[in-house]
Amino acid sequence: MLQVGGLRKRFGSKMALDGLDLKLDRGRILGLVGPNGSGKSTLLKVIAGLVQPTAGRAAILGRRPGPQTKRQVVYLPEGDCLYREMTVGGTLKYVSTFFEDWNQAKALELLTFMELEARTPIVTLSRGMRARLKLVLALARRAPLVLLDEPLSGIDPLSRSRIVRAIVGQYRPEEAGMIISTHEVMQAEPVFDDVVFLEAGRIKLSGQAEELRARHGRSLEELFEEVYR
Repeated sequence: MLQVGGLRKRFGSKMALDGLDLKLDRGRILGLVGPNGSGKSTLLKVIAGLVQPTAGRAAILGRRPGPQTKRQVVYLPEGDCLYREMTVGGTLKYVSTFFEDWNQAKALELLTFMELEARTPIVTLSRGMRARLKLVLALARRAPLVLLDEPLSGIDPLSRSRIVRAIVGQYRPEEAGMIISTHEVMQAEPVFDDVVFLEAGRIKLSGQAEELRARHGRSLEELFEEVYR
């Protein structure tokens, strides 16, 4: 599904990614964890084709990220990309016009699950409700690679719970691969199949989630605290 080799990205004097190697197989959820500034968002942007690497290579189904791979990738940025003058339903209609793989029935199903009303103005939504809506927009597509950048950051516990449950319930393991970038490890670790711990653009630790728990005798949250202590 995804292969990354020797990937480097420099912004001026700062090396954001420093020789990364990783892969993602179809049907797996990869947790990309690390503190702020560790390179998580930069890596997802390179994979999404939004940032060009300084060196190395990323390949999605054998192709370098670019215009030809954008229809194969769902990218959910950390920042708020919603138009405040629209309604929830208007946002779904607007976004659906950009993607051939949009599934309107799935979007409406997710909207109900997230307890969002189509007629609600975006401007009245809380941060947690906007985060839920962004996930609806992402999971309503059928693209084979899903990239979620900090989907749990800074939102209320109820919204976090619903987002994790939506990922578990709506993810299509036989069709897609998913990367979830987060530093909120405790809430997200139940959905991870594999984990990569990043620091300063380098991999400090990686492996299958269950194998890491068994080898170190602790949860991924506890391991996160130990790695970055």
